[in-house]
Amino acid sequence: MSDQIAVAATSTLAQEAIELLKQLIATQSFSKEEHNTAELIERFFNRKKMPFHRKKNNIWVYNKYFDPAKPTILLNSHHDTVKPNPSWTLNPFEPLEQDGKLYGLGSNDAGGSLCSLIVTFCHFYHRQDLRYNFVMAATAEEEISGRDGLELIVPDLPPIDFAIVGEPTEMHLAVAEKGLLVLDCIAHGKSGHAAREEGENAIYKALQDIQWITSYRFPKVSPTLGPIKMSVTIINAGTQHNVVPDACKFTIDVRVTDQYTLEEVIEVIKQNIQSEIAARSVRLRPSSIAVEHPIVQAGVRLGRTTYGSPTTSDQALIDCPSLKMGPGHSGRSHTADEFIYLHEIEAGIAQYITMLEEVVAA
Repeated sequence: MSDQIAVAATSTLAQEAIELLKQLIATQSFSKEEHNTAELIERFFNRKKMPFHRKKNNIWVYNKYFDPAKPTILLNSHHDTVKPNPSWTLNPFEPLEQDGKLYGLGSNDAGGSLCSLIVTFCHFYHRQDLRYNFVMAATAEEEISGRDGLELIVPDLPPIDFAIVGEPTEMHLAVAEKGLLVLDCIAHGKSGHAAREEGENAIYKALQDIQWITSYRFPKVSPTLGPIKMSVTIINAGTQHNVVPDACKFTIDVRVTDQYTLEEVIEVIKQNIQSEIAARSVRLRPSSIAVEHPIVQAGVRLGRTTYGSPTTSDQALIDCPSLKMGPGHSGRSHTADEFIYLHEIEAGIAQYITMLEEVVAA
């Protein structure tokens, strides 16, 4: 394909992606309420005559010449959004094109990535000369790490060799992502009258544990993600001013790197604090892909940088090497008057195709 034809093809794909994104912006899709955007995505694939699968609000599609003997690449992003915050000055559900930007709720996180990946998948859909299969999954509940999103359909998918997860990274290469561990803790004391030397103050016991949490450093530091980060984010104790509290509850937000399993982190904390610990879940695990992986090297050759991401995405729910990458800027996510530049979408599609072409072409 000549450069001129390639540019024209990318421009056409970008127009398709932007049109789909405008429709998604105009359709409310808060987490757990994505049925209408799921139907929009269904209609898109129906028009393309591409058979799709649906489970709840998750849609996935295989390339036309899917071959079980070949390895499979997963392309994934989400179509749910957070609720708009009160600072919006525009209508969050009205796609507005202005000064080269497309404004609207979910435009940047992660509609731009989702629509760019969908048209990239369409670009490869009819190809018979591929060394890999493709599966495109547009999934729900990412913003709340819900169980009825990507996690729900993973058992229905074939084994995945590697995945590209679409999130706004300015098309740089997030080769690792921290996992999330939320621990609910209770420091136990003994109640008594505050005016007398009675009881054991659970707040003081909790403070000892919190002091350890703030000062402890896990010895192994990830070369891409840095150290594990622990933060106490909620605390609650006491019923009235003259009663020594017999319980103090607090919550620890732990951002875990690829150097430890979630279970190892829990064990270290248990051995060092007095409080009772209960993990809300051990689902959101750290994820990574080797810098030497062909898809990463394809991006490096395009001048993109590699980095470790401190935020959590659906990467945490798939057990395979995964790369987080997409058009848009992470700093615009969840902000008032959210937008994505139109040129970011076109450039993102071109980069997706160029990188994947290096890997999948026979």
